[in-house]
Amino acid sequence: MRYPLISMLRQTNILFLRSFMILFLSCMTIKLNLCFSGIPSSLETLSIDGNFSFDDIHQAARDFGNRYQYFPLAVLHPKSVSDIATTIKHIWQMGPGSELTLAARGHGHSLEGQAQAHRGIVINMESLRGPEMQVYAGKFPYVDVSGGELWINVLHESLKYGLAPKSWTDYLHLSVGGTLSNAGISGQAFRHGPQISNVHQLEVVTGKGEVVTCSEKQNADLFHSILGGLGQFGIITRARISLEPAPKMVKWIR
Repeated sequence: MRYPLISMLRQTNILFLRSFMILFLSCMTIKLNLCFSGIPSSLETLSIDGNFSFDDIHQAARDFGNRYQYFPLAVLHPKSVSDIATTIKHIWQMGPGSELTLAARGHGHSLEGQAQAHRGIVINMESLRGPEMQVYAGKFPYVDVSGGELWINVLHESLKYGLAPKSWTDYLHLSVGGTLSNAGISGQAFRHGPQISNVHQLEVVTGKGEVVTCSEKQNADLFHSILGGLGQFGIITRARISLEPAPKMVKWIR
């Protein structure tokens, strides 16, 4: 009778462990669901000019590489730099316990899911239209442009003044903030360097939600970290790009 008793105790222990694991995992699931369910309501209370989208998130879950598909919790459509700063500051104040990730999305041409945020917040930078693009002609011409603006629009606006950016990518339907966060290498790079070598000044929203202006002489460490920094040091909301006289003729070789 001793051996059946041992076998019975062993089975009882196994059943107890299984029940405990099921209960533990159920509690963890409930805790996570409660945590994430409270996040949308906290975002909706933020005072912003733009808006959050919690339903229309499918486009933000894909990019040009089409290798990964991570659905965010929400998509922010900012109308101002303040919207981005307020959102980032709110997430930072929530602390690491929220486990919220955040990604800036320009025209969606990332290849490895860099513009996606699994159960996080995606910032649609194309919604950021202010401040308006300003071209300054003179001895050292430049253009002040939003980080969500496309290079093709920068070209069209600067050409009105007989000017053009010194360096750009060969494909122009990319966002300014997106290419400056990488490098911006093109056919003109051998002459003027990549795009990040032709930037005078940046406006950046840091990971704490602070809006900071940086350049070679002001907050230089942040300036050089942001350029080519893959978005790990902040989000580019405005850039001052160097211009030069646009050529009047081009040679097209087929």
